[in-house]
Amino acid sequence: MTALPDIRPGATLGIVGGGQLGRMIALAAANYGLRVHVFAPDADSPAFDVSAERTVAAYDDVEALARFAASVDVVTYEFENIPARAAEALAAKAPLHPNAAALATTQDRLTEKRFINDLGIETAPFRAVDTTEDLARALAEIGRPAVLKTRRFGYDGKGQRMIRAEGEADAAAIDPATILAEFEGAPCILEGFVPFEAEVSVVAARGVDGAFAAYDPCANEHRNHILAVTRVPAPGIAPQTEAAAIGIARRIAEALDYVGVLAVEMFLVPQADGPARVVVNEIAPRVHNSGHWTIEGATTSQFAQHVRAVCGWPLGDSARVGGMAVEMHNLIGGDVDDWAAILGRPGAQLHLYGKGESRPGRKMGHVTQFVQKS
Repeated sequence: MTALPDIRPGATLGIVGGGQLGRMIALAAANYGLRVHVFAPDADSPAFDVSAERTVAAYDDVEALARFAASVDVVTYEFENIPARAAEALAAKAPLHPNAAALATTQDRLTEKRFINDLGIETAPFRAVDTTEDLARALAEIGRPAVLKTRRFGYDGKGQRMIRAEGEADAAAIDPATILAEFEGAPCILEGFVPFEAEVSVVAARGVDGAFAAYDPCANEHRNHILAVTRVPAPGIAPQTEAAAIGIARRIAEALDYVGVLAVEMFLVPQADGPARVVVNEIAPRVHNSGHWTIEGATTSQFAQHVRAVCGWPLGDSARVGGMAVEMHNLIGGDVDDWAAILGRPGAQLHLYGKGESRPGRKMGHVTQFVQKS
C-alpha cells in the first residue's frame, strides 16, 4: 500500500504568478481544502482575489522569494518566464514542481528544440540567430517562408516575425539587417515553415510517482496569433496520430522528470500514404489555455490535476464527461462585454478572470460549451 503523501488537506500551496492560470489553480486547490499563497509583482493580480495569502514582490527579489517558499509546503508556477535564480531560491526552501531543470529547458526556444530533437522527436527545422550573418545563413539553409522568434519571453505572437517567401514581400522586408534590427539585439531562433493541416495540443500530467494521464488531443484555432477556439476531440484525427501525439507528450514529460500538468503544442502534417505525422512546435511547462475546456468537460480539470500532481496525490480521471465533444472560446478584449448574453445562452459556461481593464489582445475570460456526442 502506498504511503500517504506528506502534503495533506490544510497544507499551503504556493503559486508563483498571479494571472488567470494562477487564479484557476487556486480555485481548484481550495476544493481540496488547501490554502493558497500567491507571489506576484502586481498588486491587482487576479489570483489574489481567491488566495488566502499574498506576497507582492518582483520575480527577481530573491529574499522575498525565499520567505515566500519558507511559508508554504510546496511551490508551483503559472508561467515559465521565471528567472533561474528565482527557481533556485524557491527550490532551496520548498519542493518545487515542475522542477527548475524543466523550467530552464522550456523557457529558451533553442534549448527546447534541441532537447526535443535529442529525444528523436521531429520539430520544424531551426537555426540559432545572433547576428545578421547568422540570419542570412539560416535563411539560405532553411529557406522561406520562415519565422524569426526571440529565444525567450515570447507568447501570443509577441517576439516573432514572419519572413515571407520571395514574391510575397519586397526586398526590404526580407533584408537580414532590417529584420534583425526589429529584435533589438535579443538572441533569436529561425524556424522553418511547417505545411500543417491542423494545430493540436496534448495537455497531460505526470505525478511524483511517474504516473501519467493525458487528455484527448484538442484542435486549436488562432486569430492574430492568440488562441481563439479549442475543440476536443480534435476533428478528423486518426487513432494512430492521436496515439503518437500522446506518446510524444509522455516521452517529453518523462525525460524532463516532470511533475505537474504540461501542454505540448504540435502540428499535424498530412501524408499521402497514411495518417498525418506529428511535428512538435513547443512545450508549455504549466497548465495551458487549450486545457480550459477540462473544467466542465473532463472528469478532473487540468487545474485539479495539477494540484494533485504537485502535492504528490493520485492523478484523476482525464476522460471527457459523457464522451461529449467540447468547445472552448476565449474572450479577448471587448468580447467580454457580451457576458450577459453569454449567461443567457443555454449550456454556456462562463469564466471571467477578474481583470479590471479590457484591452485588445488581452484574455479576459473564456466560455465552454458541450457540442455533441463524439
